[in-house]
Amino acid sequence: MEAIEGAASPSFRLMKMAQLLARFLRKGRMAAVMEGQCWQQTELAFPPLQEALLSKVVGLPDRLGNCLQHENLSEFFPQNYFLLLGEEVVQVLQAIVDSLRGGLDCSVSFVSQVLGKACVHGRQKEILGVLVPRLTALTQSSCLWQRVCWRLVERVPDRAMEAVLTGLVETASRPEVLSRLLGNLVMKNKKAQFVMTQKLLFLQYGYTTPVLQSLLGYLAMDSQRRPLLIQALKELLEMWGSSSAVRHTPLPQQCYISKAVLICLAHLGDEELQDSRDELLASLMAGVKCRLDSSLPAVRRLGMIVAEVASARIHPEGPPLKFQYEEDELSREMLVLATLQPVADSPSEASPSVTPVATEAPDKENVDDGVPQAQPEGSDSELDSDDEFVPYDMSGDRELKSSKAPMYVRDCVEALTTSEDWERWEAALRALEGLVFRNPAATREVSVELAKVLLHLEEKTSVVGFEGLRQRALVAVTVTDPARVAEYLTSQFYAVNYSLRQRMDILDVLTLAAQELSRPGRLGRTPQRSSLDPTSQSGCTVTPAWRAVVDERVRSKTRHFSKGSPRRGPAGSPNEFNSVAGYFFFPLIQRFDRPLVTFDLLGDDQLVLGRLAHTLGVLMYLAVNTTVAVSMGKTLLEFVWALRFHGDAYVRWGLLSAVSSVLLSVPAERLLADLPDELLEARSWLADVAEKDPDEDCRMLAVKALLLLEKLKDKLLPLSS
Repeated sequence: MEAIEGAASPSFRLMKMAQLLARFLRKGRMAAVMEGQCWQQTELAFPPLQEALLSKVVGLPDRLGNCLQHENLSEFFPQNYFLLLGEEVVQVLQAIVDSLRGGLDCSVSFVSQVLGKACVHGRQKEILGVLVPRLTALTQSSCLWQRVCWRLVERVPDRAMEAVLTGLVETASRPEVLSRLLGNLVMKNKKAQFVMTQKLLFLQYGYTTPVLQSLLGYLAMDSQRRPLLIQALKELLEMWGSSSAVRHTPLPQQCYISKAVLICLAHLGDEELQDSRDELLASLMAGVKCRLDSSLPAVRRLGMIVAEVASARIHPEGPPLKFQYEEDELSREMLVLATLQPVADSPSEASPSVTPVATEAPDKENVDDGVPQAQPEGSDSELDSDDEFVPYDMSGDRELKSSKAPMYVRDCVEALTTSEDWERWEAALRALEGLVFRNPAATREVSVELAKVLLHLEEKTSVVGFEGLRQRALVAVTVTDPARVAEYLTSQFYAVNYSLRQRMDILDVLTLAAQELSRPGRLGRTPQRSSLDPTSQSGCTVTPAWRAVVDERVRSKTRHFSKGSPRRGPAGSPNEFNSVAGYFFFPLIQRFDRPLVTFDLLGDDQLVLGRLAHTLGVLMYLAVNTTVAVSMGKTLLEFVWALRFHGDAYVRWGLLSAVSSVLLSVPAERLLADLPDELLEARSWLADVAEKDPDEDCRMLAVKALLLLEKLKDKLLPLSS
């Protein structure tokens, strides 16, 4: 090795020495080198020699790679060398077991150091990928092999313990395997206990669900280790119930903690849980409150699932908690984790239960074939007498209604406010959107009154699509008379005695109305009615099927001659949102920091604050090329700057989207001339968010905003030069 390292560059002599060393490895002599260190007594060993030999054994691929460079041999590639080193370690352990059976003393310290140093170098996958399957088979029926494996891991240096345990937990397929390889290591080694009960559960969350099941299953398999599992459950629930953790930890880590809680509950018995019931329930209820208050649907769903399962296990005699949530892949996976499913130690143990089913099935079929099958009641043979009755064609039938749809907007207002005829009330609601667009002058006379009626309208009957009908009608009124209705809606957003649902409805209506007003070519278009709308079919007859067939044949046989003139693009039209953008934007943003008795945006109503930030960003984006865009951008950046350190991720999403909207809507020259200080502050904040924010989506939005800033800078540099 010294001759190889002393070579300045690849040469014939160096290549010959490398080939000799490769032959040395192929003959299995590395096992003899490590085996020789195992026979030495501790007091006779020479530590400097062992340290130098350890460095040479583990660092051989790096040293030869530096010397041979592009002419390196395949045996010294790291992905090949550490596989070979794993095989050599198995041979050394086999020799140690044979020696112990013969009554000879030996030590596994050097092998443990080799294993630890290889794992510290990041080669857990290669070396443990060979070791773990072989040791799993050898320890299944031999207690001596188990003792050797326990001592092998115990003698790993503390600085390498985390790397070795992490690799073992990831490679071991089942908790039974992990228990045979580690024994009660967590009870003997403080570093191992910290890694298994703290580091892998709380400080890291990138492991898969099977790895988490193996880790917690290992703690549950022995009576001496079960107190550690109970303590881990207490700490997991304490972190799960922390409001600070809910706000500042990313969603994948919250899912990881929730899965760990459910797995712990599945492994623990009722008696073990009863001893810590009060402490566990206190942490659980605190976590449920924090998560149900979150503005992220995924966080709320996690709280509901864990609360249902944990409350039933911790307090089974109490009333069960039941929530309504949408099931997805994550929720189904977590519900499966709540039930402990024992896994067979080997595939052969589970096979006998499957074999009899396959052998008995044909016999059952043969027995059934000999028995005549009884015909069900009402079979075709008994109903032959009814064949002459031909069913009526009811495809074009309509539901008969005693009340006709109103013909005027004022009639709709009257029907929605005073009518006790529910059919007339429903007909007025369904016809209102079309009447508003067809009679804009009449709508402007009662626009504010109509908006007030629709905003306070409650569903009194089971009307299909009530929320959609109400929202579309309110959007139509806002589009028809934008200034007055927007002024009314924005004033009601901060008024007293409104529910959070109504306030978010106001934000949705303002957003949809602004989109409609800013849509190019909107003038002269009539709103398209859905073919599924019952009111669209009430005044027309159904076209016969034969008429459609004839029309299709005529179109297919008709030839059209044209000169091929180019198609004209849509005619340009002014942006209607230009003149009313201020009515939508400024009243919404001016009173966000003034709490009311039942409404506090800076307090508990952070969900509405997040929706407000998103709405302001959309309004800013739709105000592109308008005269008030610069004033709106300056005000919006001040709003973002005041809330930039908000703890809720949904609010930060809205703030980052608002910054991007300002960069996209305000002309680059005006940004540089009117908002230079705001841009510098926003740039430093975006860089900090992109690097340190715990939420992945926030980091991505910050990176996109920084890219927009770079594009603006590149766009302005040629102009200045």
